[in-house]
Amino acid sequence: MRATARFRHHDEVHFIDAGDGAAITLIRVRTDTEPTKGPVLLLHGVAMRAESFRPPVARTLVDVLLDDGWDVWMLNWRGSTDLDPRPWTLDDVALHDVPSAVRYVLAQTGASSLRAVAHCQGSTALSMAAVSGLVPEVDVIVSNGVSLHPVMPTFARVKLHALRPLVQRTQSYVDVPWRDGPEGALPRVTRNAVRLWHAECGNASCNMASFALGSGHPALWRHANLDAATHDWVATEFGRVPMSFYAQLAASDRAGQIVPIRAKGGLPVTFTATAPRTQARFALFTGADNRAFLPESQRKTHAYLERHQPGRHSLTVLRGYGHADVFLGARAHIDVYPRVLAELNA
Repeated sequence: MRATARFRHHDEVHFIDAGDGAAITLIRVRTDTEPTKGPVLLLHGVAMRAESFRPPVARTLVDVLLDDGWDVWMLNWRGSTDLDPRPWTLDDVALHDVPSAVRYVLAQTGASSLRAVAHCQGSTALSMAAVSGLVPEVDVIVSNGVSLHPVMPTFARVKLHALRPLVQRTQSYVDVPWRDGPEGALPRVTRNAVRLWHAECGNASCNMASFALGSGHPALWRHANLDAATHDWVATEFGRVPMSFYAQLAASDRAGQIVPIRAKGGLPVTFTATAPRTQARFALFTGADNRAFLPESQRKTHAYLERHQPGRHSLTVLRGYGHADVFLGARAHIDVYPRVLAELNA
């Protein structure tokens, strides 16, 4: 039984410097047997952590990858809730965290290349690094939710452009749970307003995640896809989102694609102005009901990639799924993970 076998997994935690002074961690998940395939790097989403790939479901993505023989490495990049909070932009993650993690994994394993599975802003940062030519060693990228073209629901855009300037006058972060420490007036008013607006469930973090990270009831998943244990578990999984990220997302929304806050260190002014500087094959995934970033996000990135490398890349729109439930769903091991494995093994 896999539920029993999971207890034979053990983690090796590696502490590394991203290159600009930021401390990040890699978790290598080991089993009783040596992997028969190469390394695969997992990158979490915004305000989440590496453990988001191991929700309390019957079979996680990590279980499936290990069973298939992969050498699994989970990255806690600088936005992880397991690390000390610090302001960050996607530029920082693409320039420093992703290349440093890739180089470290290859040095530790002796492999010449690796494959990656990324979610949300982990996907965006990895895509930025890849098309800029910063991680030529990554040869397959499974990217969920959004890559280079963030397309958001209308109300999410209103919050981003109208509400964000007001919030950032007094707050450096939006804390999705807003549960620790003394509570100020703005968090208290916001939390109470969000609870009234999101009456679909009593999970305050689920409600706040919908407010902070999308637009919907809820925004990040379909409730039908999450079992009770996972829905309770996500209440402890979300953390702070820095206003510096929201500022970059607002600029990217105005530009119609991800843009760096300031061109530096090898990042282009516009990522899609030229052909991607990578030979990586992209397998783009999104839920048809995604209310954080609409499916048009991945369609636009797919069109850009196919324009330069026709027939090389793929796009999968998952019916009945939203954003994070692609990895958190109770049936993801049936509906989603076989498709992820097929892309990694292709």
